[in-house]
Amino acid sequence: MQAKAFSEFFERVKSQTALKSQSDLARELGVGRAAVSLAKKKDMIPARWILDIASRYGLDPAWLETGKGRPRREPEPISAEDDFERIPKVRARLCAGAGSFETEGRVEGYYAFRSDWVRRKGDPKRMVLMQVVGNSMEPELQDGDMVLIDESKTDVYAGGIYAVGVEDTVLVKRIEKLPGQLVLHSDNTDYSPVRLSGDELMNVRIIGKVLWISREYN
Repeated sequence: MQAKAFSEFFERVKSQTALKSQSDLARELGVGRAAVSLAKKKDMIPARWILDIASRYGLDPAWLETGKGRPRREPEPISAEDDFERIPKVRARLCAGAGSFETEGRVEGYYAFRSDWVRRKGDPKRMVLMQVVGNSMEPELQDGDMVLIDESKTDVYAGGIYAVGVEDTVLVKRIEKLPGQLVLHSDNTDYSPVRLSGDELMNVRIIGKVLWISREYN
């Protein structure tokens, strides 16, 4: 997914957020300033950037990408007698395997969660739902599961399951943080740990922590 022009994308970002410089954008995305300069030079935006900014600031990814429509897509109203929060499900997929290149942030729909429950977990405005593909996290996460991710929880704690971006791929793994190194663990013993260090860490972003799993039975 590409934006038609970097400058137009960035103007939309500045109009709806407190990000006013390319350095601000790089810091918010967790990438180097050179990565933003390269995107500007190539006149394209990585799909993950659109997803991250849209999710963090409650923006409509389609508007952020193209400028069409409204900056924020309002969820359908629900009964006033019910106290629910609507969490967006995006088209992006979390790969429990080698890596998913399907990172589009377009909202497919909204799922309702009880406000009292979801607010105990964190800020609903910083949460997003994604679907898992692959079997590397079995038996904990299975192919087709839907997970709730809190994008405000990016500090790595032992044993937690996180959505993590590695370059332009999106994975779901248990993450171990070691001095100068991140280790991505799979629950499925058929998969070896992935160890990232040195310059590789510049292309890694902790997207958020998995809070909840939904599974359908056939």
